[in-house]
Amino acid sequence: MPDFTLPRAERLRSLKAIRRMFGEGKSGFVYPFRYAFYVEPCDAESGCTQSRGIEIMFSVPKKFHKRANKRNILKRRTREAYRLSAVRDELRQRVEQQGVSLDLALIYSTKESHSYKTINNAVQRILEQVSASV
Repeated sequence: MPDFTLPRAERLRSLKAIRRMFGEGKSGFVYPFRYAFYVEPCDAESGCTQSRGIEIMFSVPKKFHKRANKRNILKRRTREAYRLSAVRDELRQRVEQQGVSLDLALIYSTKESHSYKTINNAVQRILEQVSASV
């Protein structure tokens, strides 16, 4: 049975990793999200002994949504779409097979508040694009 949780180990919290992702990683846009990701090879040369797997962060800028309750709703919808995604399991397996670590950021980039269905479709397309480039 698939694991539909989003544990703390899967949340991107390291400031160093976030800076590296935005500085050296790749990015793209799938309406209504801007996304960035960084694939870190995990081998003896880079000094890491085991891959961290997938770490993800969700962001809704105050620039577009001034009210905290709106930002929280959009972040919850995005987390739920990621958590229940079938593509997430495929991406996790691909990352484990290749022995790499993946850092991913999803940034909600429009002023409109969209439904869960729209957000879910966008998250699915983002995960498929990231999976293809890993």
